[in-house]
Amino acid sequence: MMACVAALEAALLPCLPARELQAVDRSLQSSHQIDVERHARDFMEAAKKLQSYFISLQREDRSTREEMLRKDIATMEEELKIKSELIAKHKKLIEGWQKELKDQLGKHVTELERV
Repeated sequence: MMACVAALEAALLPCLPARELQAVDRSLQSSHQIDVERHARDFMEAAKKLQSYFISLQREDRSTREEMLRKDIATMEEELKIKSELIAKHKKLIEGWQKELKDQLGKHVTELERV
């Protein structure tokens, strides 16, 4: 990237004095016009290279995003598995407690019937 920026700057700097010369010298000297056009063309080529570099970075970033999403999905699936196991474990505990409470209720009812 630094090379692209340096090339862009190197192409831009000659444009400035050539443009000033053209503005000061009102004569229609073709040499100044050719210099300006050549420097502008060099600048545009360097700008295109820099643009291509940024586009390639965007493409790399997209694949990176896909990989990150895949990792996030895998992590979420693992969390879901762990939480499902915890839910099943607690459900068994609750069922056990319900059974104990039902048994105790039956014992109390039996004792109350004796009295």
